[in-house]
Amino acid sequence: MISENLIVIGTVASLLAGLMTSVGALPALFGRPVDTRWNDTLLGFAAGVMLAASFFSLIIPGIEQASGVFGGNMLPAAVAVAGVLVGAGTMAALNEWIPHEHFFQGRQGPVATELARIWLFVLAIAIHNAPEGLAVGVGFGGGDMAAGTTLAIGIGLQNAPEGLAVAMALLSVGNSRIRAFGVASLTGLIEPMAGLLGAWGVSLSHLALPWALTFAAGAMIYVISHEIIPETHRHGYEKQATLGLTIGLAAMMFLDVAFG
Repeated sequence: MISENLIVIGTVASLLAGLMTSVGALPALFGRPVDTRWNDTLLGFAAGVMLAASFFSLIIPGIEQASGVFGGNMLPAAVAVAGVLVGAGTMAALNEWIPHEHFFQGRQGPVATELARIWLFVLAIAIHNAPEGLAVGVGFGGGDMAAGTTLAIGIGLQNAPEGLAVAMALLSVGNSRIRAFGVASLTGLIEPMAGLLGAWGVSLSHLALPWALTFAAGAMIYVISHEIIPETHRHGYEKQATLGLTIGLAAMMFLDVAFG
């Protein structure tokens, strides 16, 4: 029963975090477009939150969990390194094998002209958001409510600027306000699916927890480096983006230390 409750809580928490994309996308319905300088700053903030969450909420707890299972030797470090590398490698493989289209970087992966443009976007969203939902689900599934809550808050905070960025990108290529808001909102629905998978997986065995935590961290780090940071540095606002990243990292670090 306890495991089932944790699975439900992890799934609901990842859903609430994912719904923050809708909050971020609201200006597409009612406000004026956000200029590029602010967009890059907000995306930098999102990258900082994800980066801090990767280490403080995933890698460090993963090493602690591995130490509890394998003892205080080189094995916990090896598990953490392997988990991060497998997570990043999995994201890299998905990025290469699945045809998809990023809002900013254009089409990537195998050529798939038979797929409608909207499905290419959906595939890109799945690749991008799945690690975030997975991280929240794993956090709760491992039984640490404080860590799961901190992760959910942090991921929710960084989902808002991402939702805004996606909605504004869609508006810039001629989509209606309603369509831009709707598609941006749908990006968050990938997260509870991944959250359910993560919470269910680690609830089966605590032996899987250190692997799941570090795997989620590696996947998130790949997304930060491969997509978010390059986009924030593409328009000449590197200083603002770096400031946003620093603030986001500091905010997530504070949340983790204060409530973790």
